[in-house]
Amino acid sequence: MRIVVPDDYGGERLDRTLGRLGGVSRAAARRLIEGGGVAVDGIVVDTLRRPVTPGEVIEFEPAVAEELLAPVPVDFAVVYEDAHLAVIDKPTGVVVHPGAGDPGPTLAAGILHRWPEVRGVGDEGRWGIVHRLDRETSGLMVVALTAASHAGLRQMVRRREVTREYLALVRGTPPAPSGTVDAPLDRDRRRPTRRRVAFGGRPARTHYRVEEALGDWTLLRLTLETGRTHQIRVHLASIGLPVAGDRVYGIATGSPRMFLHAQRLAFDHPVGGDRIDVASPLPPDLAEAVLTARSGPGTTG
Repeated sequence: MRIVVPDDYGGERLDRTLGRLGGVSRAAARRLIEGGGVAVDGIVVDTLRRPVTPGEVIEFEPAVAEELLAPVPVDFAVVYEDAHLAVIDKPTGVVVHPGAGDPGPTLAAGILHRWPEVRGVGDEGRWGIVHRLDRETSGLMVVALTAASHAGLRQMVRRREVTREYLALVRGTPPAPSGTVDAPLDRDRRRPTRRRVAFGGRPARTHYRVEEALGDWTLLRLTLETGRTHQIRVHLASIGLPVAGDRVYGIATGSPRMFLHAQRLAFDHPVGGDRIDVASPLPPDLAEAVLTARSGPGTTG
């Protein structure tokens, strides 16, 4: 959709302009802008408060801005559930919530289908979702089923009280058996769907430990201290350890798809206080990639 900013909108915020002239809600406008789905005069803009100027051309995908999220069946396993929250095992290939270029079907729609009562919990269009995984990343996510658990879990994530461990197969050998990548991340201005290490970006920290050395490949266990978009993939690529099968930041070989799996999730229950600690085995395709790497030279995918 294409909008030309009229004379009487000079100085108005971009999100308000998009909402009033584009026929979408402020929440939908925010999701579009933050997701890199809005361009002004051909340049992607991700700042909600950016003032617009008369005559500027705003372009966006209206399909991504739909406010109503229709519940549809989506395949995922439930590994833990009570009245307040659930831990699910997301399969690869499923987008978590609608965004620029990813209108659906989404895990958010599947969550709403499985738990209709989650509508109204958290943010519009992503009801119940506390954190997200990339499309190709498989593994564990926690879903809040009540407002109390959503508020508690979000606070725990901000305080870094939720343990999130991943397994990744990378090309190369780390300089030490364990270490930390501490490098700020920012949006790539030339390619807005990508992230990059950049001075002045948002702080990001990833801890790694060698799980198994496999010749030219290494299986790493990674723990997130922060949860930035594409954090693990960008951090590992920045130190010369690209993730196998990652066609954006890594290398296309070594795995039938991107080898990144959210293997463990641990936290104190936000309502009852009990410790929840769950794990997910490697999916068959990733387990097969490990066996291939163990067998010596050669790749899959």
